[in-house]
Amino acid sequence: MKKLIEIIARSLVDQPDQVSVTEIDGMHSSILELRVAKADIGKVIGKKGRTADALRTIVNAASAKIKKRTVLEIMD
Repeated sequence: MKKLIEIIARSLVDQPDQVSVTEIDGMHSSILELRVAKADIGKVIGKKGRTADALRTIVNAASAKIKKRTVLEIMD
């Protein structure tokens, strides 16, 4: 899951070397923290949050397959 978000985020931004994804794992759920450069935050969020919603939909679909709840947080 972590690698999936990292690959997608790197393709969206101008500075792919500053993309990092941290996973905080729990028993039944996990949290993915996506960090990008300040200049690229708008590209990851998108107009009216549509890109961020799409990323969260992908994460939810992939995590449903492994029967684990995953939350994607985009950090400043």
